[in-house]
Amino acid sequence: MRIISGQFKRKPLLGPPAGSTTRPMPDRIKLAIFNLLRGHSADGAVIDLFAGTGAMGLEAASLGSPRVILVEKDRRVAAVIEKNIASVGAEDLCEVIIGDALGPAALTRCPRPVHLVFMDPPYSMVRDPEGWERVRTQAARLVAMLDDTGFLVLRTPAPFFHVIDPASGKLSAEESPGVTAPEAPVHITLDLEDEDADAVLDAFEAELADTPQAERVDPTMAIDGAIGPESHTYGTTAVHLYMKKPADQVSF
Repeated sequence: MRIISGQFKRKPLLGPPAGSTTRPMPDRIKLAIFNLLRGHSADGAVIDLFAGTGAMGLEAASLGSPRVILVEKDRRVAAVIEKNIASVGAEDLCEVIIGDALGPAALTRCPRPVHLVFMDPPYSMVRDPEGWERVRTQAARLVAMLDDTGFLVLRTPAPFFHVIDPASGKLSAEESPGVTAPEAPVHITLDLEDEDADAVLDAFEAELADTPQAERVDPTMAIDGAIGPESHTYGTTAVHLYMKKPADQVSF
C-alpha cells in the first residue's frame, strides 16, 4: 500500500497487523474514489471512519486537506495509523481517535463543518440489517455536518443484499440453517434405467417444493437529509456518494 498522489506521493504505508479483520482499500479503488472527488480534498476538513490503516485519510491529507480525523476502534490497528502518519510526516494534519465510528465520540470530534466523510464499515456489519440501520443513522448525522459542497463516501460489498428468513418472514443477518438460497444449484443423479427412477424424481421434487426459499431484498440506500447515492461498482466493492440536501429541501 502507498500514497498515490499529492505531497506524500509514493510513500509506503504499513498494512494491518496479523490477525486483524481490517480490509484495506485497494489502490485502484482508492484512485477511482479520489478521481471522483478531484479537487475536493483541499476544500476542507475530513473525517475517516473505520479508518483501518488510515489510507483514505492520509490520501486526503496528501492532496491538501488542512485537517484529517481518523477514527478506529481496534487499538492495534490505530497504532498502525499512528506509524503511517509519522512515516509520511503528516503529524500536523492528522489526529487519530480510538473509538466506535458509530458512537457519540466520532460525532463530537468531527470537524464542523466537515467537507469529506469516509465510511468503510465491515461487510459483516452492513450485511446485518440492524448493523446497516446503525450505519445509516450515523451517516445521516454526519451528512448534517457537511458543508454545502461536501460529500459522504460509503463503501459496501457488491452485490449488496439482505436475506428474509422464510420461517419468520423477517430480515436475518445470515441464511437460516436448512434454507436454500434462490441461486443455489441443486444436483441429482438418477439411473434412468431403474424402474423406480420416476418415483425417486417425484419424491425429490416434492421435497424441494417443501424447502423454504430464502428471499434476497435490496437494502434501502437512502440516507436522511442526503441527496444520493451516486453509486459506482468496482468488482466486489461498491462506493456510494452523498451530499447534504439544501435547507429548503429538508422536511421536518
